[in-house]
Amino acid sequence: MLAALMNIFRISDLRNKVLFTLGMLIVYRVGFWIPVPGISQQALFDFMQQQTQSGGAMGRMAVFISTFSGGSLGQSTIFGLGIMPYISASIIFQLMGSAYPPLKKLQNEGPSGRQKIQEWTRYATIGLCLVQSFAWLSYITQQGLVYSNWAQNPVWWVMAIVAMTAGTTFLMWLGEQIDKYGIGNGVSLLITAGILARMPSAFLWVVNNSPISELAPVKMLLGAPPAGSDGGLTWMQVILLIGAFVGVVAGAVLITVAQRRIPVQQARHTRGRRVVGGQRSYLPLRVNHGGVMPIIFASSLMIFPAVIFQYLAEHATAASLPQWWADTTRFLGDSFQMGAFPYILMYIVMVYFFSYFWTTVQFNPEDMSKQLRDSGAFIPGLRPGPRTAEYLESVMERITYVGAGFLAVIAVIPMVLNASLGINFLVASFLGGTGLLIVVSVGLDFIQRIEANLLMRNYAGFLGGPDGGKGPKIRGTRY
Repeated sequence: MLAALMNIFRISDLRNKVLFTLGMLIVYRVGFWIPVPGISQQALFDFMQQQTQSGGAMGRMAVFISTFSGGSLGQSTIFGLGIMPYISASIIFQLMGSAYPPLKKLQNEGPSGRQKIQEWTRYATIGLCLVQSFAWLSYITQQGLVYSNWAQNPVWWVMAIVAMTAGTTFLMWLGEQIDKYGIGNGVSLLITAGILARMPSAFLWVVNNSPISELAPVKMLLGAPPAGSDGGLTWMQVILLIGAFVGVVAGAVLITVAQRRIPVQQARHTRGRRVVGGQRSYLPLRVNHGGVMPIIFASSLMIFPAVIFQYLAEHATAASLPQWWADTTRFLGDSFQMGAFPYILMYIVMVYFFSYFWTTVQFNPEDMSKQLRDSGAFIPGLRPGPRTAEYLESVMERITYVGAGFLAVIAVIPMVLNASLGINFLVASFLGGTGLLIVVSVGLDFIQRIEANLLMRNYAGFLGGPDGGKGPKIRGTRY
């Protein structure tokens, strides 16, 4: 590992890419702490903490946004919306590309068509930012979290909306710069940096609320636990939490790199006296083809049932509606709270649904069978064409079932830890859940890109090599 890190800094081009990426991430973290003027940050922080601890819908929405966007509404900074509007716009155009023929034709035109779609995506991102920032500022104004002399000023509204929109636009630009001049996927690295920034506080919460805080070395290193900690975790709960963390990391690595390899045979061609072709290769199909997108869709939709039913229950009480209607809506509101059995069951169903939906959008067996036929390849035992497409579709359905099951387990673990062990949901979502899956996936992609750059220049990568990490050897030439 140390030799591979030294090899990175031996190559000037790779070193500059890594340092540029780290510099852009530092810029992102600096801007993360620049607040929007006019908002009482302490009152907003206390309000979001109360919502998170009580399992309210707004608290879950804040956790959801901070996990999947790299932003944080709990601080209401210029990067509060994060990169989520850009991701939403990209998903919208990606789905439209599979359902809207003119847009699909534009995608097939090559780099010029994709550049045009990228331009439209940027415009849609700005539109989503304007809508989302206005909705968020209206909500916190109703909650009394904005200073009264600012809330009535139209200039403040324009300034705050423009500031949050500009923050997301700047994050979009940062991601594109990392893609162009750095290494790795820029948007994914920004999200990962936001998740990893919560790592120290997550581990400190576990230490301060467990018997570990009573150990002498920990007291010497961290001092006495804060006043708010109660040592509520037992040794068994700490062991279970550590086991869940290690298991989720191992499972995330396994499911991220897992593939179903389908053998592919190249047809033989006779050219003069030579016979070419006939090579045997594999067609890799990812087990988790949808990535974390099914969890993102399911999490965003599952926020609304509890909010809707709670609103109906409060409205029924205020409007003196029949008692059975108030009791029914209150029961449904409690049933769809995070950690309740109906909520978890519906969540798993949604994850499975969006896993198959996203795989259907991303994977087209007919196009793949045509590509195999046009390249002179075929799957042994299957005729090219519809029979191959039918086989690929059946295989993809089976492995998607396994991948969706794993995603469901990953998504449910934070809820179970939060409900059964009484662990803070912010901590549970990091130590075992979607955030950890994102970190593992992006980390593996980042390492693989560095590995490819090292091997391309004959250096040993993180997996080692025959030269032991010493780099290329220059041999003398005999004349």
